[in-house]
Formats: sequence, C-alpha cells, structure tokens
Amino acid sequence: MPTVSIPIIQIPLQKNIHLFLKREDLIHAQISGNKYWKLFYNINSYLEQSPENPFIITFGGAFSNHIAAVAALGKVYQLKTLGIIRGEEIQDKWKENPTLKLAQQNGMDFQFVTRSAYKDKYALTQSLQKEFPTALIIPEGGTNESAVEGIQFMLKEETKSFDYLCIAVGTGGTVAGISRFAEKNQQVLGFKVVDDRSLNDKVLELSKRKNFKLLEAHDGGYGKISDENIRFINDFNEIYNIQLDPIYTGKMMMMLFKLINEDYFPAGSKILTFHTGGLQGIFGANELLKKQNRELIRF
Repeated sequence: MPTVSIPIIQIPLQKNIHLFLKREDLIHAQISGNKYWKLFYNINSYLEQSPENPFIITFGGAFSNHIAAVAALGKVYQLKTLGIIRGEEIQDKWKENPTLKLAQQNGMDFQFVTRSAYKDKYALTQSLQKEFPTALIIPEGGTNESAVEGIQFMLKEETKSFDYLCIAVGTGGTVAGISRFAEKNQQVLGFKVVDDRSLNDKVLELSKRKNFKLLEAHDGGYGKISDENIRFINDFNEIYNIQLDPIYTGKMMMMLFKLINEDYFPAGSKILTFHTGGLQGIFGANELLKKQNRELIRF
C-alpha cells in the first residue's frame, strides 16, 4: 500500500474562524479515509513476511465501513478475505444489504455469529487464529497498535500550523493516532459517534498523551440518523459540493458547526477537520430511510 497525498480545502465561514477539511475520502473509491491508514501497516507488515496463501480476517456489523474497506483491499491486492459479521439474523438476507453485497462482490466470504458470541471477540479471535494460523486477524474497526501508527500519515508538514485537529471517533484508533502524532501546541478534538464511556481510557492507552478531548456527537446513538443530520448533510453538499456520510463525518461536522456558532473556539482559531470517508454507508442509510418514508441523503 503506497502513501498518498491528500488535498486540504478551506470551508468559508462568516465568523472569524478558519476552518479546513482534509479530504481523506479521496484516497480510494472504496478503501477510503482513515480505513486506508489503519490498514497501512497491518497489511504491509503482514505481506513483508511473505505468508503462504495470505488471508485477512476481520470483524464488523452489517453496514461496517471497515468490512467494506477490507473487502476492497482484498480485491485490489488479490488477498483472500473473511468477514465475521455481527448478527446471525441477517445470514439469509445479507444480499439485501448494500455493504455486504458490495463486500461479497469484492471477494469477501462471511461468517455470521450471534450478537452474544460477537461480544467475546477475544475468544473468537483465539479460535480463528487456531483454525487459520497464518491468517492476519484485524480487530473490529481496524483499531490496534499498527493502525495507530498508520494514522501518522494523516498528518503532514502542512497540518502543523493548525490550532485544533478534529476527527470523528468510533473505536478510537484514529483519534489516538492523531493525538500521538500531533504537534505539542495542537489540541485534538474527538467527536464520539458512539455512546461509549470507556473510549477516553482506551484512547489515552493508545495515544499515551493527554492532548485530546472527546465530545459527544452520536446524535441519538451509533448508526442513528436524525432528520437534522440529514438536512445538514444535504445542505453542506449543496453549499460546499462535498458529500458527507451520516454516521461519522456528517455528525462530526454538524456538531462542529454548532460549537463554532456558540463561540466555543477563540477568534482567529485555525481548525483542521478530517473527512474519514465511509460514503458507501449512504446506500444502506437511504434504504432504511425509504422504509421510514423520510427524507433521503442526496448522493
């Protein structure tokens, strides 16, 4: 996996705040955003060992961006992939799921497990590693030490001048990497899209620094999509011609705009946000919204 140069664009505001967005979503059509960098060292280190019949196993829910990214990576690099999918109830109807259908088209096989079994991923991992001793097993969301190391490539010489670095937070690996490799004068703000009180300790353990603050941005819970979020995403796309996803970057940007309007940041602050991709999730979101007779995300 090569390193990639990513553009940083300014989001014009009426206030005396300088807001910029780093378009990590442009890395690759399907291996997009932070997922690319979280997989960077995991995959490269594994392939450097020249394993016989390389095999990648990972975990995720039915609409997981991580599952979609690993499947796409498998297709690009001709690697066999297996997704351990949470929820035995979708085993017979996964073809109705846009994320899993795309992952299967990219060559991924699935193993569906009950939600209770899925919670004990340590036991699952141990069992899988015993069954497939030469396989690379990547945690849910891709978060591990190698992933945190890979996030350093989201920070470049041109990111050093910013006062704040803002990122959506799911499993915590990306914000931990941003925290670990940020400049000493930079404040890292993580926008939690999951209602998980353990994340602060997890990020601290991974980053080893106290330069970050986690803010609530789940807007009703992980995977929940409010009408306000839909309107914000559609308006943002119309004004700035940038598509946001409803689970991660869309929620982060909506909360960030609220903070800016509430004068959370000192005048003249220079803020860098990261677009972490995940646009494939819009298809599944719109399928759900259609069934609920709600406004769709324009895509």
